[in-house]
Amino acid sequence: MTFVVTDNCIACKYTDCVDSCPVDCFHEGENMLVINPAECIDCGVCVPECPADAIRPDTEEGMEPWVELNARYTQVWPILYSTKEPLPDADEFDGKERKIETLFSDKPAEVAA
Repeated sequence: MTFVVTDNCIACKYTDCVDSCPVDCFHEGENMLVINPAECIDCGVCVPECPADAIRPDTEEGMEPWVELNARYTQVWPILYSTKEPLPDADEFDGKERKIETLFSDKPAEVAA
């Protein structure tokens, strides 16, 4: 088992989970995070840290698309090593459904120089 980031992270990108991860498995896109399934040690400490309840075990029903998305984007998005401010409208988008269809961005996060 591993954990994956799901739809509710999109357009919120709370990063409270990042500092709790003992193996730096979070990668940052423009408007969401993903978990590298090859690095995740299945400890689950990130799950209660996510204020958007966007981190789920990959064994839950319906997680296959999220497992694929997390694995794919950890190959191209940079690792996020520490907490950042959430996106400006995070509270507004928290809990909205089907964000993958209208709000997802496949662009990597801008890395500060």
